[in-house]
Amino acid sequence: MKSKLLHAIEGQRTFALVFETGDDAVAGIRDFAKRQSLNVSTLTAIGAFSDLVLGYFDWNKKTYRRIPVNEQVEVLSLVGNVVLKDGKPEVHAHVVVGKNDGTAHGGHLLAAHVRPTLEVVVVESPEHLRRVAREDSGLALIDLG
Repeated sequence: MKSKLLHAIEGQRTFALVFETGDDAVAGIRDFAKRQSLNVSTLTAIGAFSDLVLGYFDWNKKTYRRIPVNEQVEVLSLVGNVVLKDGKPEVHAHVVVGKNDGTAHGGHLLAAHVRPTLEVVVVESPEHLRRVAREDSGLALIDLG
């Protein structure tokens, strides 16, 4: 993965990340956030994956049901954020992917391998946010204090 700082002003930074074939998208974004000491950021992306794992949150079990997609897909939309959880960056992203027959599948992005590229724009906010575990859902959600 290659990255470039595009813009920086008053605590807000904008980066472009370009992933290549075989790169782990989720780990790459998380590692980039750690190296850049990002506290809260939004991200958008387009590209393609050779395989991925979607997640659907099962409210009754309080866990993500894993949905593997083991084929080449186009990333039609990927949006999310990076927020600190227990002092470490956590990627929370939703993705919609298109298959070769025109059908679309979506959910939480749990894992993905890039092929041939993934182009990500990350915008850091100067304001710090954090995730806090909620007992009612079992999820770590943004806490506005």
